[in-house]
Amino acid sequence: MSEVLPGKNGIHEALFEHASMGILVAASNGKIVMANRFLLKQFGFNSVEEILNQPVEFLIPSRYHKNHTNHRKKYTHHPEQRAMGIGMDLFAVKKNGEEFPVEISLGHYESEEGAFVIAFISDITQRKKIEADVIAQREELKQINKQFEELNNNLEKTVEKRTSQLKKLMLQIEASRDDLSTALNKEKELSDMKSRFVSMASHEFRTPLSTILSSASLLAKYTTADEQEKRDKHIQRIKSSVNNLTGILDEFLAIGKIEDGHIAAHHCHFNIQQLISTICSEMEALVVHHQTIVYTHTGEEMVYLDPSLLRNIIVNLLSNAIKFSHPGGNISVSTSLNKKNVLRISVSDHGIGISEEDQLHLFERFYRAKNATNIQGTGLGLHIVANYVEIMNGKIDWFSELEKGTTFNITFQIPKE
Repeated sequence: MSEVLPGKNGIHEALFEHASMGILVAASNGKIVMANRFLLKQFGFNSVEEILNQPVEFLIPSRYHKNHTNHRKKYTHHPEQRAMGIGMDLFAVKKNGEEFPVEISLGHYESEEGAFVIAFISDITQRKKIEADVIAQREELKQINKQFEELNNNLEKTVEKRTSQLKKLMLQIEASRDDLSTALNKEKELSDMKSRFVSMASHEFRTPLSTILSSASLLAKYTTADEQEKRDKHIQRIKSSVNNLTGILDEFLAIGKIEDGHIAAHHCHFNIQQLISTICSEMEALVVHHQTIVYTHTGEEMVYLDPSLLRNIIVNLLSNAIKFSHPGGNISVSTSLNKKNVLRISVSDHGIGISEEDQLHLFERFYRAKNATNIQGTGLGLHIVANYVEIMNGKIDWFSELEKGTTFNITFQIPKE
């Protein structure tokens, strides 16, 4: 290409032309003024003249044009060096209409000719393929979980048969976990999240699996009728461990659905006071060391929200409050609906609290506070809570102090319909 990059000398032009990634330069009005050879190859163009003076939206799918135009204008008024579309899937479109996933970093500079934006574009098709393999591993875990549930329903038919099937399933889980670890290790360079997943899964699966193995082995020894009480004890331990594994797998699946955009709010009218009271009653069975759950409500009781997502939010917050509270501590839950149709939900405990340093990472996937490493958990609960609140257009804030407790406050503007 014969044009000189605006405001740059010949050396810069050479670097521009021979870079091993797509580079595009646009004027402040969004028109393309320069593109290197690599970008033309990425998009299937034969010459730069095919895209010169075209708006940058020419290179993205038409369904994103309107939003992209607005984002571009905002960036032009407040330019900065940054990655584009953090947390979003970005797509470009080739000359032949084929779409492909990309990562884009933005830069800007000014010269005598005016203000310009530089976009560095990378094709991440291969990375997306690897991520799809990880999702397939999640689906395999889901299928294994389904087998666990079916096995649990038939547990009382025959202890010997149950023991044999449990051992077989545990071997499948170990094999699947090894396969998953192998897949995640291949993707390590893309995200630290995957290494955290392997570490957490290894830790959280080991305890219930060990319990199932030991109880299953002991069951085979209790063969006489007068040992039924001992058999029942170990059967209950197996059930509890399977439920624990089910909860962990459900959290993994929820994260996958959230990331894939497969969760949406389904609003309906329901009684908020009845729903929260029911949840609190159910959670009282999980309290330890004489803890107490106290619930209060003020204002109207009928709301228009997604009760399923709201239930999951409350259960997660209450589970954390129970796990991190001191013996004998009170756990407070309150809801209120004011005349402006704003619903406020608060869950408070007087437990170990969260340090200021850990609060900076509170809603990150797999993150666990330093003072909670010895308490069972996946580090996914609050991440799921934050996403469900966002899906219902709510807001969440918190206050916490070490050894004095934690309070989470959630607000929703209840729609009329």
